[in-house]
Amino acid sequence: MQIHTKAVHSGDRKRNGAHVPVTTPIYTATSYFYDSMEQLDRVFGQEEKGYCYTRYDNPNAAALEELICALEGGAGAQSCASGMAALQLAITSALADRRKSIVAANALYGSTIGLLMNVFEPMGVSVRFADVCDLDALRTLVAEAKPGCIVIETISNPLLRVGQIDRIAEIAREGGAALVVDNTFATPLLVRPLELGAHFSVQSVTKYLAGHGDVMGGAVITNQEHLEGLRSLARTLGPVLGPFESYLTMRGIKTFPLRMERQCANACRVASWLSTHPGVARVYFTGDPAHPDAAAIRRLFPANLYGAMVSFEIKGEGREEVFGFMDRLQMIVRATSLGDVHTMMLYPAMSSHRELSPKHRQRLGIGDTLVRLSVGIEAPEDIIADLEQALAINPSA
Repeated sequence: MQIHTKAVHSGDRKRNGAHVPVTTPIYTATSYFYDSMEQLDRVFGQEEKGYCYTRYDNPNAAALEELICALEGGAGAQSCASGMAALQLAITSALADRRKSIVAANALYGSTIGLLMNVFEPMGVSVRFADVCDLDALRTLVAEAKPGCIVIETISNPLLRVGQIDRIAEIAREGGAALVVDNTFATPLLVRPLELGAHFSVQSVTKYLAGHGDVMGGAVITNQEHLEGLRSLARTLGPVLGPFESYLTMRGIKTFPLRMERQCANACRVASWLSTHPGVARVYFTGDPAHPDAAAIRRLFPANLYGAMVSFEIKGEGREEVFGFMDRLQMIVRATSLGDVHTMMLYPAMSSHRELSPKHRQRLGIGDTLVRLSVGIEAPEDIIADLEQALAINPSA
């Protein structure tokens, strides 16, 4: 089945007694009982399929995991209470039987850098950063550091760099490392990391998959080799996603491919317009033919689907002026997230990368004039009109 069909049908319509609900109902129970202790014992021991305690598994999470697994092309999935919980679970699982060493992309979400440096490093895990778009340099560092895990993003946050996942996966295999890919910006509509050789794909389902700004959640999708270890770790740590959030995420995913296609098309229009505006110094967009990773994008992404994120720098302005520009926005939502049906704008230095020092941000290329735009499903003319009036030097004229 194509991904549009999987999004509509996977995970649903499990038999419940004599009837089959069209969509998965919401199961709020924390515990489940059976007619005999012998059967309950088998379920607890995972010798028989079933539910016993919601921290281990529940019908809503199981249905969502089946759906996300079908979209990503994995052997199994584990839902979590947030994208960061999912990323921590994936990295911990990857390192469980490997060297306690990580090589990570030097361009990552600020909280991911914080997770690596403030959680894993104090626990004795060595962390080193590399430009994963430079394969020769990455191969050299992996040979030197001998990591148990390599951590990258499909599309980096917020400057939208794209590494060659299949070739990074080869480097990981050569070095005996597991490859963990945060696929949130790309989504499985654009890229499926497991099919390119990654061991773990991570989604913040808060973003494009749920898509309506009303769910907090995450998911780890993995291959057969790592599934049992991932599940066992999750049963112990309990990062479980609740039944309501699982239900809402499944509901959102049914329209996810349609929404994402519209958002990608809108982003192309918006990025093209921004590139001609005299008040914009630079535009970062994966659909730009001059993108530094254009060859990798053409090879790995479907035609005309480049993602819905656009970052840009405002010409000759500082923090105060950028705040003024954002305050003038009338339709575009100023908020700390992305992937919703409505267009959203964020100031990375204040939010997504706030935890990093100014010098660290500058080294990453995140300056005080950079803003990040998550393009929604509105009419592109209305998105552009709002940007145009906000960028005007004298908006009241």
